Amino acid sequence: MTRPKPDPNIDRCKVLVESYAVNERMNQLILEHLDPAAWRAKLADNKGRTIAAIFTHVHNIRRKWLRLSAPHLKLPATLNRSTSTQKQTQTALLESAARCSEMLEGALLESPNRIETFHRDGWAKPWPAGPAMLAYMITHDAHHRGQVSMLAHQLGYPLPPKAAEQIWNWEKLWKDCGFTHPR
Repeated sequence: MTRPKPDPNIDRCKVLVESYAVNERMNQLILEHLDPAAWRAKLADNKGRTIAAIFTHVHNIRRKWLRLSAPHLKLPATLNRSTSTQKQTQTALLESAARCSEMLEGALLESPNRIETFHRDGWAKPWPAGPAMLAYMITHDAHHRGQVSMLAHQLGYPLPPKAAEQIWNWEKLWKDCGFTHPR
């Protein structure tokens, strides 16, 4: 089997940064299609986080990454899992994703705001900034999107099939973000 030759015109680092924006579009699709009744609903055993708590965690952990790894960037406001609305959280996630994209640009692209290390948490050993940092950030979001999707289903508010279809339509996601899907 022969591998296709890489397109020399594709800037791989730019595509990696764009991937994070596509990742955020997936979060936004879930929030756009999520039944508002599911936002603070709890399972019968009353254990575990609410969907509101999960999405506010995603936003607030991004703030931590920014604070520790890119202190020169303006931090978005913290969200309170008990009081933030679905709409406020959507807006906050867009802002934290934009700042994280700036941080990734500083890690992956030639930038005057070069990021040398990624600090996941105060207790964790820092990593060199780069593709592993991006993979970690996207995986974190994807993990919580899975939790939200499962919890919405368990609560009796499953996401409509249209949302699932849109999340996996990568070409459209890239287009929605203003990018050309790299092939």
